[in-house]
Amino acid sequence: METKKNTKAKFEQVAEEIEQRIQAGIYVSAQKLPSEYDLAKEFDCSRLTVRKAIDALIQKNVLVKRPGKGSYVMSKIQSGRAGLQGFSEVAKAQGKTSKTEVISFKKLTEPSEKIYSILALETKQPIYELVRRRLLEDEPMTVEKIYLSEMYVADLSIKDFEGSLFDLIERKNEIAYSHQEVEAILVEPELAELLKVPIGSPLFRVHSVTYAIDATPILYDVSYYRADRYTFKNTLTRYAH
Repeated sequence: METKKNTKAKFEQVAEEIEQRIQAGIYVSAQKLPSEYDLAKEFDCSRLTVRKAIDALIQKNVLVKRPGKGSYVMSKIQSGRAGLQGFSEVAKAQGKTSKTEVISFKKLTEPSEKIYSILALETKQPIYELVRRRLLEDEPMTVEKIYLSEMYVADLSIKDFEGSLFDLIERKNEIAYSHQEVEAILVEPELAELLKVPIGSPLFRVHSVTYAIDATPILYDVSYYRADRYTFKNTLTRYAH
């Protein structure tokens, strides 16, 4: 029986093997790859071939190159892996460093009826908007716009919001659960600048409402996540019907 020949270029074969190793967990998130010299020796090819393979995987957002340091597996953060957690809690659980930059914090002069309804507040009750950028190992990951009532932000300063918002909230009320809706969109100029991605890149836009144990809405959050650096994992329960 005639054996079918591999028609792929050598650099494509090398790229495919490296990507398979990442998917198999042989190379893990944020791990530095072996040197070009070592990979060329292993795959019995030139360093130029290895370089082309690495460049191809960088274009696919599988690898990232750090000047003077080498090539690394692209870090990704996963939401929902361990239940309801804040960004900083997820990063810490995954052994990564996170940072929060407060872009703005203000009392809304005319909140929309939609926000009042979602938060189950009476019209004219004070509502605040908090806009933050979250970074994972110094790379922008998400921009979040959070709406919440005055009771959770009274006497707090912008500096306070550089830490965990969940920690601040749970000083007043225990968080129980959150409902999320995820949709795919393309990034526009303002977010492209904040997230350091090209205009037109894919994003996840996530609408979340977080509730207390008594089902009272605590906050409404509209967040924008880089699709190349973020994944979502949810457990869905099928009820009898």
